[in-house]
Amino acid sequence: MTNKFLLFILFLLLSLNSALAQTKISLITEDYRPPLNMIIDNKIVGISTEIMQEIMKREKIKYTLEVLPWARGFNTTQKKSDTALFSTTRTPERENLFKWVGPIISNNWVFFAKKGSKIKINSLDDAKKYSIGVYTEDAVTEFLQKNGFVRNENLDVSTNDQQNALKLQAGRIDLWASGSALGPWIVKLANAGSIEELYTFNKTELYAAFNINTDDKIINQLNKQLKKMKQDGTVKKIYNKYFYQK
Repeated sequence: MTNKFLLFILFLLLSLNSALAQTKISLITEDYRPPLNMIIDNKIVGISTEIMQEIMKREKIKYTLEVLPWARGFNTTQKKSDTALFSTTRTPERENLFKWVGPIISNNWVFFAKKGSKIKINSLDDAKKYSIGVYTEDAVTEFLQKNGFVRNENLDVSTNDQQNALKLQAGRIDLWASGSALGPWIVKLANAGSIEELYTFNKTELYAAFNINTDDKIINQLNKQLKKMKQDGTVKKIYNKYFYQK
């Protein structure tokens, strides 16, 4: 019985390794979500990018990496097998659209204002009287709309977050809704002046979202590898590489 059990376990491991070796994942990210993913000197870099690349390397999974506009990448990942999009906020609305690897990083949602602004925000309702920059298909936008904010009234929707940073600096919007980890980096790289964080309206975590048809064995193995990387200090080392550059 013991030998049969060991042979069964060996068979499962060999089957999993074979599945991983035969798999090729198309990784999709977007430019300008620093420090998570961004293009510097024609190279895709960032916290999430390096973490995903290290996971694939350790699991010996072949992959491609490309940058797409957020809305296009989001839709492509839902339709195309063996595809993953990062970094993606895991929300109840998205839960059954994808399979998830993570969390990669915490990223609280906040309202930013131009530094020196006299705006005071103590609740979501306080923010409704201001013009707020968000962008298409983003979870922040979805959350605010669900909580009574209206597109083209108090929501000014752009195609990416860099545009919002520039709009805030130019005085075209009053507030900018984005991630606490992202905002300062976007402003720095866009040379968009100075901002201040006014109010945290949601606490979230970012994941890699895989096409819903991805084999559960692969998802489980990738999550196990990410856990190992957190335990052995690899993830922390990648975090520090970027956050200490600000």
